[in-house]
Formats: sequence, C-alpha cells, structure tokens
Amino acid sequence: MLVAVLAVSLLAVALLAAAPRAVARPGGWSLAPLGGGRPAFYAEGVAGTVLRDTVAVTNPGRTPVAVRLRGAGVPAVFARSGLRIPARTRAEVPFTVTVPRDAGPGDRTGAIVARDERGRTATVPVRLRVGGPALAALTVEHLAVHADRITYELVNRGTTPLVPRVAVRADGVFGRVLDRAPRPLPVRLPPGARRTLSEPWSDRPVLDEVRIRLTVTAGGARDTADASTACVPWGAVAGCSAAVAAGTAVLLRRRGDRARSVPRPAAAEPTGTVS
Repeated sequence: MLVAVLAVSLLAVALLAAAPRAVARPGGWSLAPLGGGRPAFYAEGVAGTVLRDTVAVTNPGRTPVAVRLRGAGVPAVFARSGLRIPARTRAEVPFTVTVPRDAGPGDRTGAIVARDERGRTATVPVRLRVGGPALAALTVEHLAVHADRITYELVNRGTTPLVPRVAVRADGVFGRVLDRAPRPLPVRLPPGARRTLSEPWSDRPVLDEVRIRLTVTAGGARDTADASTACVPWGAVAGCSAAVAAGTAVLLRRRGDRARSVPRPAAAEPTGTVS
C-alpha cells in the first residue's frame, strides 16, 4: 500500500551524528533532502510518472517543534504533512511527485516548503525534468463573428508550451475588408490548455457578405479556421420595416374611411299591377 510505503519514521539522533546538509535553519531546525548532502531534489520522468524521495526535518534544539510540509510549484504528496518533532530528533518523510499527464518535455522547478508554528519557513528546491518527444500542435475552434469582434478558441494539442501568433483576413463581395499581419498573442499555452480569445473589429462593413479566415502559428504548428457572415444594417432595416408597416396601416385606414363615406343607393320600389 502507498501509505505503508510512505510511512513516517522519527529517528533519535545525537547532535554530532551525521545529518543531511541543511538548506535552512529558521529558529534552529533545518530542512534538507535525506542523504548525500544534496542541495535540491532532482527527478526525471515522462508525463504520468510517480517520483519518490524523502525529505528530512531535523530539530537539534531542546524543545519540540511542529512543522507542516507542502509542495510549491510541484504536485507533492507527503506521507504526513503535519509533524511534531521532539528535541534532538530528525523526522524522515517520504513523499511523491507526480508528473502531470499533460506536461510537455522540458525542465520544471518547484520546492518543498516547511513552515513552523511561528510562521518561519524553509525550502528545498525541486528540479524536475520531463522526458518524451517534443510535439507542437494546435487547433483553432469555434470561430464566430459578433457585432464588434471576432471570437475563437485556441487549443494546445501537443506536448510543448506554445506562444501563438495570429493573422486575420476577411474578404467581401467587392474585395478585402480586413487584413491583419501575423502578430504574437499575449498568452502562453501549456500542453492541453484551451483559451477563448477575440479580435476587435469595430469597422466591419455595413452591407456585405464577408468570409473570414483566421490563421494561428506557434513553434512549427499551424491551423486555420473560416467563417462567413452577412453584414446587414439591421437598425435601418427595422426602421424601414416599421415605416412600411405604418404606411400600410394608414393606407388601409384611409380606404376604410372612404368606403364608409360613399352613400349607398336607395332600395328600388317594387313595380307591378295589383288586380
């Protein structure tokens, strides 16, 4: 069982006994990797790998100290995160770091942090190298045109972080109405990330049939998306429709008034001889 593997052991040690080289000594206690005098934790693995190591908290003082452990920048899970370490004692705490499944190849940094009850902290750096092939891939999805902007979603489908560039082009019935050269976007997409972005377009045509093409490139990856829209001055159309409806109503009312004002012919008297 993982809990059994990650059991916490409290070892009584003399002050002069060999101990890991301390990274920090806030208030007398120290935090360091167990064994070998390492200044940091080093680990390497592909996405999804569970990496194991042990951190040591040493209390050389004459009174107990309570500390809590956590990971900073890395998903660390400790056998026990809250510790009370007796005087002249070292606590050895196994922990695991799981490489995120969507992590791309490359180096990551983080830290193991300990904090005592008085708010004093100590840290040990974590150097994590993620292996695997580097693949740049992205898709542009859900392209849509609104009244004053163009919206779309950008998805990193590869294994490396991307800094994308976007270009936008729009062609109407009578020629090009929008042409923006490629430019970097103010976003950084980690592997698996999805972002909703937009392009302002306040000067879109008043009356036209427009086809938009949006192209995004990043790190050798490229994708395009197309959409069509009809630019119609709906306010003017609505106004004309209202005017036509009002004119029609007036015309019909006048026709009704005229029909009521025309006198009807009197009924003819019956003719014939009564015998």
